[in-house]
Parts: sequence; C-alpha cells; structure tokens
Amino acid sequence: MDTPTTLTTPNQSTPTSGWTIQMADDLYRVSGWSEGYFFVAEDGRVKVRRHASDPNGVALDEIREGLRQRGFCTPLVVRFNDILRDRLDQIADAFSRAMEEEQYRGDYRLAFPIKVNQQRHVVEEIYRHGERHGFGLEVGSKPELFAALPLTAGDFERPIICNGFKDDRYIEAVILGTKLGRNIIPVIEDYSELERILRFAKKHDVRPHIGARVKLSTPGVGRWEASSGSQGKFGLYISELLAMHQELREHGMEDCLELLHCHVGSQIHDIRVVKNMINELGQIYVELQRMGAGLRYLDVGGGLGVDYDGSQRAVESSVNYSLQEYANDLVARVGNLCNQAGIEHPTLITESGRAMSAHHSVLITDVLGSSSSERINCLDISLEEWPNEEDAPQPILDLHQAWSTLDAANYSENYHDAQQARDDSINLFALGYISLPARALVERMYWSTCSKVRGFARILDEDHEDLEFLEDALRATYFTNFSLFQSLPDSWAIEQLFPVMPLTRLTEEPTRRAVLADITCDSDGKIENFIGESENRQTLNLHELVPGESYFLGVFLVGAYQETLGDLHNLFGDTHVVHINLEDDDGWSVEETVEGDTVREVLSYVQYDVEDMVRDFRKDCEKAVRAGRLNITEARNLLRFYDQGLAGYTYLESDNLDD
Repeated sequence: MDTPTTLTTPNQSTPTSGWTIQMADDLYRVSGWSEGYFFVAEDGRVKVRRHASDPNGVALDEIREGLRQRGFCTPLVVRFNDILRDRLDQIADAFSRAMEEEQYRGDYRLAFPIKVNQQRHVVEEIYRHGERHGFGLEVGSKPELFAALPLTAGDFERPIICNGFKDDRYIEAVILGTKLGRNIIPVIEDYSELERILRFAKKHDVRPHIGARVKLSTPGVGRWEASSGSQGKFGLYISELLAMHQELREHGMEDCLELLHCHVGSQIHDIRVVKNMINELGQIYVELQRMGAGLRYLDVGGGLGVDYDGSQRAVESSVNYSLQEYANDLVARVGNLCNQAGIEHPTLITESGRAMSAHHSVLITDVLGSSSSERINCLDISLEEWPNEEDAPQPILDLHQAWSTLDAANYSENYHDAQQARDDSINLFALGYISLPARALVERMYWSTCSKVRGFARILDEDHEDLEFLEDALRATYFTNFSLFQSLPDSWAIEQLFPVMPLTRLTEEPTRRAVLADITCDSDGKIENFIGESENRQTLNLHELVPGESYFLGVFLVGAYQETLGDLHNLFGDTHVVHINLEDDDGWSVEETVEGDTVREVLSYVQYDVEDMVRDFRKDCEKAVRAGRLNITEARNLLRFYDQGLAGYTYLESDNLDD
C-alpha cells in the first residue's frame, strides 16, 4: 500500500488545463442526484446549502476540518437538519400544488417510517418540523411503537400508522394509546389481528381506529417487486377484507374501519407502477365506501424513489419521474375515482421515508493509501537473466518484443500479442520451465504494455474495444477508513449505488480509475460499482494521492436505512454523527453530536466483560514483571496503553488531533 496521507489539506486545487468544474459535475452527476443541496463550487470544493435556491453554500471540507478540531475525526456521518426540513416542505408543497390544481377536497399526511432511520435525533427532528404539515409516524414493531408514544404526547390528530405483525401486547398498547387520545391506527396485516383488536377494544371500552392492508394484483418493480401481489408478505386477500368488513358490521363497528393501506415496494423507479397501483387501490376504496365502511384515509405506503445515480431513468438506482409528477398522479387519480362515485375525497397518506431522509446525511471518510499494478511499471525491464538473449523462452521474447516496439501505429496489435505471450509464459512457470524472477519480469512487461496501450487508446481511440477493460484492469484500489458493513450495508447486500466523490481538488482532472476498499478484513468490503456520466461503471475517477496531503471522499444519500441496518463486522462500531445547522451568512454551527462507539462499547455489545478483561491483562503484566520480561515502568505503560485503546475509536485514528 502506498504511504498513508497526512492531515495537510489544501482549500483549493490548481486548475487543470481544459478541465472545468462543469466537467466535474457531469462526471459525478452532482446536479442529477443532489436535488440542488450539494454542488461543485468554483474553488473545486463540494459545498452544501439549505435548498437549491440558495446562491452560496458551505464547503463540506471546511465542516470536516472544523469537526476535527472539535475532536471528531473521520469516518463520520454529517446530518444536515436544514435539508431534512426542506425535504418535508418540498413533499408537502408538491401535494399542496397538486390538490389545488385538481380541486382536491381531502388532505395529505406523510407518516415517516421509523425503520428508515431510527436514530432519535432524526425522528424527533422530523416529527417536530412536520407539525406544520400535520405529518405523523409509521411504526412497524412493538419497540418502534413504544418509542413513538412518548414522542407524540399531546397530539390528537397527527396519525400513527401501526404496521407489522402484532401480538397481544402490541395491540393492547395501540388500544391504550387510542384511549390516551392518540390518532393511532393499527393496520391489520393478518386476519387474526382483528380478533385481538376487538378483544382489547372491549376490555378498555374503546372504539378503535382500524386500518387494513390489502394485497393488490398490481406487480411491483425492481428489487422489491416480490413485496406486492398475491404472494406478498403482508396484507389481506380481497375475500378476507370483505369478511373483516362484515365482522365489524356484526359488532356495530363498521365505521371503525377508517384506513385502507397497500404497499407495492420500496424505491419504485417506474411511474407506471404508481399509476396502476392507485387505480386498483382507489377502486377498492370506492367500493368499500359504498358498502358502508367508515374509510377516510387512503395510505399508499412507501415507494417514492430517490434518484441515486442522477440519470432520471427507470432503473433500480434511479427514477423516471419527479416528486411533483408522483403527487399529481396520486391526487388526480384518487380525486377522479371519488368524483365518479360521488364520495368524499379521502386524506391521502404516504410513507415516503427514503425520499424524505436520504439526502440529509453524508458519510465522510479519509483515504489511507492506494495500491495498483502500475506501481511496478517503473521497475527495471531487461533480459539480463539470459546473457544470450536468444536463449530466453520464446513467449518471453514475444512479450519483450511487444513491449519494446509498441507505438501509436501498432499498439492494438502488440497488445493482443502481449496477451498471448503472457498466458504462454505463465503456463511455462506453472510447469517449472521458468524461474520466479522470470515470472516477475513477465508481470512487469505485461502491465507496462497495458499501461502504454491504454495511454494511446485514450488519445487516439476513445471507443477502442479494449479501453474500458484496460481501465478496469489497471485500476487502483483506494483504501478508505470505514466499514462497508456498518456504514453502507445496502452497497454490499443489494448492490445499491450511492454517489461517491472527492470533496476537494475538483478543478483538477481526476486521472486515476479506482475501486474503494474498506478497512475490514472481508474481501467483500469493497465498492466496485459507481455512477458515471452515461452509465454505471466499475471504477471511480479519483485524483493521484499527493504525499503530505489528505484526501477525503463523501458518500451521499445515506440517510435512509444505512445506519439502521449496519452491523459490527470486525467490531467496527457506529461512526461519529454530527448534526449541522447552516446559517444565513454561509456559516454553520453544530446542533448535536453523537460520539461513535469505543472499543470498550463494541466489546460489551458482543458479551465481553471488559472489566474482567482488564483484570486478566493486569495479572498477565504482573506475571511478566515477576518473570523479568517487563520492568514496572513498562508494565504500567502497557496497562495505560491497553486502557486508552479500550476508550478509543474503533476506526483508524489517522487524524492526529494534536496537529
């Protein structure tokens, strides 16, 4: 691995001739995925602003350096409260415009699914700012419900949607919450839950608010396609829905069925799925209304997608529609169905957690060093092992000939010759006919040839059939100080694309093609898929590492699911998290800090008794003193070192806080 970089970081980069910040924006598709919250500034730094209409912004590297001075080294997650608030306002405004245009007489409510980002500060900020819009919460488990009940004290209108499978304690908590005055709606996922609701409603003398999730025939799309349809995990068949309505009528409680719910999957990337879903769900709503159900809410679940790759296409990491188009389709189609049936317009509810929270969080990490095959290109290439050159094996002679005579006229032909000669040479080594030094020479000649060929192809033929292969084959590995499994689990588990880019030096053309490796000892701890100018790529364009200078990367749109799903692979724990407020004068302030896990904390998570460990280590030091392997001063220093290590960050602390 190349020498790790240090903390010296230039604020501005030297412009590269012919390279512009617009090229940097195009390369990393910043304007496509950022919704205007992030942009490449004239000085080559990535800046953040509260909303797209702000003329200026704050450099992320400035914030990172300020946090380092406060004791928060990378890796760290920076959450921008202003972006989170703006996302809430944007969603509310989109539905308000749609309802005004369509003369829709119902309301709109967003219920934030706590599972998307369960961190207390995020949920509290969403609930607090959502008050102006009447936004509520969605819970999918008993622990999430227990977290929501105290948070929602005093609110009698904002909805709490209760999804997920429910036991007696879950249902009874819902009923008691209703008695407290909460607008809490248990959504029946399985028919047996109705019996529990009726039982506890009778026990506590409560007329409950009841919802039902229905299985639609409308297929989903993308990674979560199977979450809808007749084989979906949740929901009632139409026959069960009608039976439930009949049972409620027999108990004189048909008016308690207030909400109809569906879910056709997360990250819906094709607007046609939304259109088909709302047509089917809306028709079911209309029919139940005609049958006497007390429906007043229509909950379409989640699914509003995020354009992770900035391409505005119907692919898994993008979407082919805007927020406004999504709102227009829901409002217009539901309004038309209700108008035709002559019934009141329902309050529309969405559970668009991803679209709400993804943009507001950025993971910042430092690059520790790099490795690539090009490092050996500068080593000597000669046939000195064979004083009489003609005695060298023919494949080695062929490879040397391809390497030494390669030029602009023959680079493609010589590359093909080099490929064959390399394969033949490796076969000779495997059979014991050439030595290890000769094998190393083959390696140097081949990779040097590849590097030369790539250079000619870049200049003379950008569409050369082998260029992309060579770019990938000669790619570097940039070692980055974070755990993929803790901070970007979806990148590993479902190959989710996230925008990744350097935070500085964007006035310089990034000439290295690289993949990113984390610091776990797992071979899967790599990011090898990235967004590109026209299509997704297997490498990321980065700058050459400069000795003595730090190089920091930002991973964007990580505010949904990533913190919730992270694990303790190699016992790398939670990163530092800092909540930032952006000021009117292009300044910033820290609102809240959450220190990352210490070694002591992660050991306790996996049932290690740290006090016992310290006690045993102290005994071992005493034995070493008695045996003469350590003196008392050395033993004391070793114990101090061990104790400090337990109190330290689980990640590499390359940021020297004394600098």
